[in-house]
Amino acid sequence: MSCFRPAVDQMHGYVPGEQPTEAGWVKLNTNENPYPPSPRVIEAIERAARGRLNIYPDPLVRSFSRAAAELFGLEPEWFLPANGSDENLTILMRAFVDAGERIAYPYPSYVLYETLGEIQGAVVSRIPLARDWSFPDASRTVVESAKLAFIPNPNSPSGNRWSDDELDRLVPPRGMLILDEAYGDFADAPHRGERLSGALGKQLVITRTFSKSYSLAGLRFGFCIAHPDTIAGLRKVKDSYNCDTLSIAGATAALLDQEWMLANRAKIIATRTRLTAALERLGFTVVPSQANFVWAEQAAISHEEIYRQLKDRRILVRYMKFPFCGPEQREFRDGLRISVGTDAEIDALLAALAEIVAAHP
Repeated sequence: MSCFRPAVDQMHGYVPGEQPTEAGWVKLNTNENPYPPSPRVIEAIERAARGRLNIYPDPLVRSFSRAAAELFGLEPEWFLPANGSDENLTILMRAFVDAGERIAYPYPSYVLYETLGEIQGAVVSRIPLARDWSFPDASRTVVESAKLAFIPNPNSPSGNRWSDDELDRLVPPRGMLILDEAYGDFADAPHRGERLSGALGKQLVITRTFSKSYSLAGLRFGFCIAHPDTIAGLRKVKDSYNCDTLSIAGATAALLDQEWMLANRAKIIATRTRLTAALERLGFTVVPSQANFVWAEQAAISHEEIYRQLKDRRILVRYMKFPFCGPEQREFRDGLRISVGTDAEIDALLAALAEIVAAHP
């Protein structure tokens, strides 16, 4: 007999990308930033480590919120820092969704939303995306009864970015639109505070992470931005001290060094452009990306076989397969999500792919 809740017994759980522990891999599978964080981050963490680690950190993380407020043109009360943006998603689920209530998210996209919904005992509705990753006309009906609609923008795994007008049509009439902008800094025109001052008002929450553009996937820090009344409610259900002293110091220092982040962003975007062109020359179809990865499909060779042959060469990309896609929910869609690494890592990848394609009859 199981003592777990039925919802937990029945779910599969989210499976993150492979994380090899030994050296020697070209790792292009989990969308980490290939460049190190700002030197100011290391200095700030070292200072914090020499400080009072025996004392609890500020539960409101006010030092970070003040820095973020200046960057985004808002007041500190608009920010809720968290242990990675995934914790923000958990807090939102915990605060707004009772068992039996509905959440919605586009599919294929970040399936952790579905996992979080299952944990909460929610009804999970997928918004099926068209083959070109656009929202079909019927999408509005899916969110009609949802408490939360989670929209990753730019989307993962495709890397496309939807317009504000497209997203405004997906606001649940009696719920919240959650814009997951984990990759937002890599978009052509990243959002700042202007998105929150529009007509949506209290129905919009934006989540951000330091794992991507700020090169801090190992630190675990994120935040959400919303109307102060929403933030006040979310604080009721967060862990008391959800951000530790070292992560607060590091994330705040990273945010204050915009020059460092933007320089790395420019390198990643330049490499992304080169990678896209090279993949297309090798016969792949590549979605124009606004993120730090690309989605590539190959009609002539099995995606899973390409993934395995790359892994044999100690190159990791993410093979992703999404069942039950298409209008009749009988198809599946698969492809390769490739993180943008350093130029040397991308050269190694492209050389290996050229061999694989050339060897295919």
